[in-house]
Amino acid sequence: MAGGILQIDLDAVARNWRALDRMSDPCVQTGAVVKADAYGLGAARVARTLAHAGARRFFVAIAEEGAALRAALGEGPEISVFSGHMEGDMALIRDSALTPMLNSPEQIARHLESLPDHPFGIQLDTGMNRLGIEAPDWASVCSRVLENGPILVMSHLACADEPDHPMNAAQLAQFRAMTDGAGVPRSLSATGGILLGPEYHFDVTRPGIGLYGALPFAEAEPVVRLSLPVVQVRDLAPGETVGYGCSFTAEGPARIATVSGGYADGLLRALSGRATLFAGDRPCPIAGRVSMDLITVDVTHLSEAPATLDILCPAQGVDRLADAAGTIGYEILTSLGPRYARRHAGGAA
Repeated sequence: MAGGILQIDLDAVARNWRALDRMSDPCVQTGAVVKADAYGLGAARVARTLAHAGARRFFVAIAEEGAALRAALGEGPEISVFSGHMEGDMALIRDSALTPMLNSPEQIARHLESLPDHPFGIQLDTGMNRLGIEAPDWASVCSRVLENGPILVMSHLACADEPDHPMNAAQLAQFRAMTDGAGVPRSLSATGGILLGPEYHFDVTRPGIGLYGALPFAEAEPVVRLSLPVVQVRDLAPGETVGYGCSFTAEGPARIATVSGGYADGLLRALSGRATLFAGDRPCPIAGRVSMDLITVDVTHLSEAPATLDILCPAQGVDRLADAAGTIGYEILTSLGPRYARRHAGGAA
């Protein structure tokens, strides 16, 4: 096999969900964010596993994701759409029984006019200035909206991965000011908000990245292993160079393994000369630049040429690899490309 193998431990996803669920009071419902194909790991398989574990609310980014998820889950679980009710979404929302989280007075009008008896939720902007209804607009539409019975009112924290950031308390206060007394279930916290403590939990939490083994949930179990096949191994004499730009020069006799994978597969070019692959628990540094389809790795210190090298594994999770690239674990996971053979282990069928 010329492509990499991405192994996904569904049982670890379920255990991470249960661990986050236990952090809230039993009366708080723990949902699951499975947008972007469950952060690149396969929304259908991940969501079925989480439904089996007890999740009954799922969150996606756009209606098309919601329709695909409904086909995978069948009737019953609630599927909420963060982007709300966009122009042209009516049939998808109706036919797939989706719950749009309405983000503006325009979306409220569109939904109540086109699907007046269909469930909906509301997303409020409490200071992130990204999605949601701002306080003045909410004051003008609140009475009408509440008369129509939203099933959830939510907002999103901008700095939840920084527990001491003053924005957390400011957004909590604004969310309470906008929703106290509304008589509607409320949701403020994704993974980072759950970790901030019970005052941020309200009625529904929405863990996402923590399910998939990444920060800010430091206690999360690792979920993925990415193994890249070695295509070729060559010996270098001192002074020979490797790859584009001749950015690696052998200081002595060296052995270089070329593995299948590159920036076309989501292994960012910024990893060049900075990241490490692993042969078991033995680190092997990248030699030269990450190219579109190939990465060259220094394996001089290994006694035998490896058949594969791991770039995600117990020795190096998504956050450590993200640090090497100067990014975050979210980008590493969601960038993992379609050429990998995805192999799911455990979980629900």
